[in-house]
Amino acid sequence: MDRRKFVKSAAIGGSVAALGACDTRDAVSETGPAILHKKRTLKLVTSWPKNLPGLGTAPERIAEHVAQATDGALNIKVYAAGELVGAFDAFDAVSTGAADMYHSAEYYWQGKSQAFNFFTSVPFGLTADELMAWMYHGGGQELWNELSARFSIKPWMAGNTGVQMGGWFRKEINTLEDFQGLKMRIPGLGGEVVRRLGAAAVALSGGEIFTSLQSGNIDATEWVGPWNDLAMGFYQVAKYYYWPGFHEPGAALCLGTNLDVWNDLPKSQQRIIQDACAAENSRSLAEYNRYNTSSLLTLLQDHGVQLRQFSNEIMKELGRLSEIVVREAGASDAFSQQVYDSYLAARRDSADWTKIAEEGFLSARRMTSEFWP
Repeated sequence: MDRRKFVKSAAIGGSVAALGACDTRDAVSETGPAILHKKRTLKLVTSWPKNLPGLGTAPERIAEHVAQATDGALNIKVYAAGELVGAFDAFDAVSTGAADMYHSAEYYWQGKSQAFNFFTSVPFGLTADELMAWMYHGGGQELWNELSARFSIKPWMAGNTGVQMGGWFRKEINTLEDFQGLKMRIPGLGGEVVRRLGAAAVALSGGEIFTSLQSGNIDATEWVGPWNDLAMGFYQVAKYYYWPGFHEPGAALCLGTNLDVWNDLPKSQQRIIQDACAAENSRSLAEYNRYNTSSLLTLLQDHGVQLRQFSNEIMKELGRLSEIVVREAGASDAFSQQVYDSYLAARRDSADWTKIAEEGFLSARRMTSEFWP
């Protein structure tokens, strides 16, 4: 070995030894020592029951993704609702720094700003694909960043349930009058819509729904769709399962990180978290579309669930009231109005393309279904 090669090798070896003494990750590139970071564990609180398919497993997958991509330099410990904080306390825990991250749905924080509703789902709003288009390419993420920064949080979409079901009812819903006096668990702006039909909208976390429905404290509930609803066992206490869900046509889930924690992370780890959330967004939507199909068959064939469709009269009135409720949410303050205007423009633009693309194709597929096995 000539003198110059020896000196270079000795310098690299000395750098790695010094970094190793500082309890950091060891790595060397061909041109010299890589940028190394101390191992770190972040606390992530959720609004979901432990191990609930989809909602509960999504943050676990994100944590696994991050740990593997950082070679264990960054780990995320996931806590289910109630383990560290309550389901509806996750936002405040992260905002104040009591926890580092949360995985939840943004419309739970509508008491802080009505604008949060638009970053989960609003009645008769954007589908999952349309929401992604707005968030990633239509200015939605930038608006969300601005809103959440007021509460010291950095948000990313981190899952989507797709179109949700209309809900579980202990009695048939045939007319608008059947909503009068009904006690229904339904969050977000959908809850305000059913209030205007004469129902009482009740806010309950996922872990509280079954016992409330079983005891008669509520008469109906929406949750997500067949996959999650089967796991929750709602079919045991309510037999009428209604569609379509007007209130959440493509509900986004959120990973929110304390802003100080986020800014303290190296750029490489920030990007890994961002990419993990984007991957989970697509993976979870595919997962819901797959398992909702088989779960619905199980509910109908094995558990005697009665599938019912809301009447045209009910859907039209829900649509009329939804437009009013969503518009009022937008008008609640100047920033919410800005979000509403951006969201509504995305809805108008998406509708034109969706009519030609998805709606056009699906109509053609139904028309030609006789030719397929």
